[in-house]
Amino acid sequence: MRQLCNRKMRGKKLRKSKSPKLYCNPQLKGHCVRVYTTKPKKPNSATRKIAKVFLSVRKYVTVYIPGQGHSLQQHSTILVRGGRVKDLPGVHYRAIRGKEDFLGRETFVRRQRRSKYSIKKGQD
Repeated sequence: MRQLCNRKMRGKKLRKSKSPKLYCNPQLKGHCVRVYTTKPKKPNSATRKIAKVFLSVRKYVTVYIPGQGHSLQQHSTILVRGGRVKDLPGVHYRAIRGKEDFLGRETFVRRQRRSKYSIKKGQD
């Protein structure tokens, strides 16, 4: 009955970060090492655009490129945030549109959900 004495109390559970290579930063800058496409997991079918990025903290991560159309290539600078892509294994980070070399405009006219892609109401 005396497993938890006062000198050795039960320890607090540590919460593991879902984006550990950001080191508690909300975003980090990095440059693209390789930009390529890949296919998602079993029930889904598409070609997802992803990039291998070398972060400013000298770590490599795989980053998802959101939206339709991009002009990223090798040595492009991008801003990276956390947030995994469910159907791509190992992709736990996303690129932020409209920052650095990653242009905010997409290659088509978007009418819904403009604010996430920083397109004003009068621009479409």
